[in-house]
Amino acid sequence: MNNTDNRTYKRRWIILFTVLSATFMSTLDGSIVNVALPDMSAKLHAPMAGIEWVVTGFLIVIAATILIFGRLGDIRGKTRIFSFGVVLFTFGSFLCGLSNSLIFLIAARCIQAVGASATMATNQGIITQVFPKNERGSALGILGTFVALGAMTGPPLGGFIVSAFSWKYIFLINVPIGILVFIIGLKVLPKSHRAVDENLDGKGSFLFMISTILLFGALVHGQSIGYDNPLMISAFIISFITFIIFIIMESKMDLPLLQLNIFHNSLFSISIICAFISFCAISASNIILPFYFQDTMKLSPAATGLFMMVSPVVLSVVAPLSGHMSDKIGSEILTLVGLSITSLGLFLISSINASSSLIMMVTYIAIMTIGNGMFQSPNNVLVMSTVSKNKLGIAGSVNALVRNLGFVVGTSLATLLLYNRMSHKMGYRVIDYIKGRDDVFIYGMKYVYISAALLCVIGVFLTGFRLYNNRIKTNYNNKQYPLA
Repeated sequence: MNNTDNRTYKRRWIILFTVLSATFMSTLDGSIVNVALPDMSAKLHAPMAGIEWVVTGFLIVIAATILIFGRLGDIRGKTRIFSFGVVLFTFGSFLCGLSNSLIFLIAARCIQAVGASATMATNQGIITQVFPKNERGSALGILGTFVALGAMTGPPLGGFIVSAFSWKYIFLINVPIGILVFIIGLKVLPKSHRAVDENLDGKGSFLFMISTILLFGALVHGQSIGYDNPLMISAFIISFITFIIFIIMESKMDLPLLQLNIFHNSLFSISIICAFISFCAISASNIILPFYFQDTMKLSPAATGLFMMVSPVVLSVVAPLSGHMSDKIGSEILTLVGLSITSLGLFLISSINASSSLIMMVTYIAIMTIGNGMFQSPNNVLVMSTVSKNKLGIAGSVNALVRNLGFVVGTSLATLLLYNRMSHKMGYRVIDYIKGRDDVFIYGMKYVYISAALLCVIGVFLTGFRLYNNRIKTNYNNKQYPLA
């Protein structure tokens, strides 16, 4: 490797580090707040029903705007939109740290979320643009690790910051990091090419935002007031109708917000569906485990946080390795094996009961996470490698949208199924852990994990079909056009 190649190689990895820093902050802020909600509620004199919008508002704004920023990345340049996102996220974090009222905090969180959305929508596109094919899997694998680490390390890190300092430092800590990321980004990120002479689809953007806000709002809020509430039912119906209108409009436009023809590629579509399945299953597990450790196993919050770190630690090792392997042996076989191992881990966890040892539970969680780590990085490679360069922004934003949707849907369905089965066991409506009746929780938990495992099995069949189909095509092409 000569000096020029060596400098180019180093520059790629500095770019990756810059993108990772912003991505980690964005995903961390989606989960770090949860543990601080009680303290925020007390300090801001706000009810828990109101303070929950600090989390909900952040998730909804990201989901509603991420496709818009993906499209803007393709029009105006991914680096430009990414840098804008870093600035806005940092500014929003600063405002969050100054908050002394609930309304101001929620507004600041929404500003922060718009910035996070801009970085999430463009990070995969920048990495795909910068890294050659033989290094792309490793780079996207590390990105996947940081996304997962940000989501999973939030609660224990947030607990430490709240205990040692104040909840405001959860946000203020982002400010110096954001400024540093922006300065480094100015020097190393690839310069945006001249803006494409295209306009953003305003009508499509509006319809998508309305549909997404109502869907996410109903999924999240319905957990507390019930999905049979007339307001929730109305929200789901209006969301569905506006989404259908959005799809019809997009199919007729020359320059739509969402270019539906990217879904004509079966490799892209199946990869996106499998990503959604995977995030649903993993988020279902994440919402159940804290109850199991604290209420069933009677562990302290600190010990629970420690055991909850098993997944991010395993993932931080497995995801980069699977990304590197995908560069060597291809991504499709790894996604198949990964989802298969995830399914196995979920089935094993469903066999756990109140008398099971913690070592057994940790082992099963590790198996599930190994599978998830093997799947995520190669699947990201498949998603991003199936589209042309001028569609990397929208492909990355669809991938990120599916991740957020999977987390919300998985959490909502897991909670709904858990309490439904617990209610069935008790003979009356249950919406909380019943003290002294660990068996009732275990009963509901078993159904959640079996359902999550079966969902992953569907993903296994889809990836198997994809692999078989591509092998058939490859064999056919080799026969039609044999090497001379």
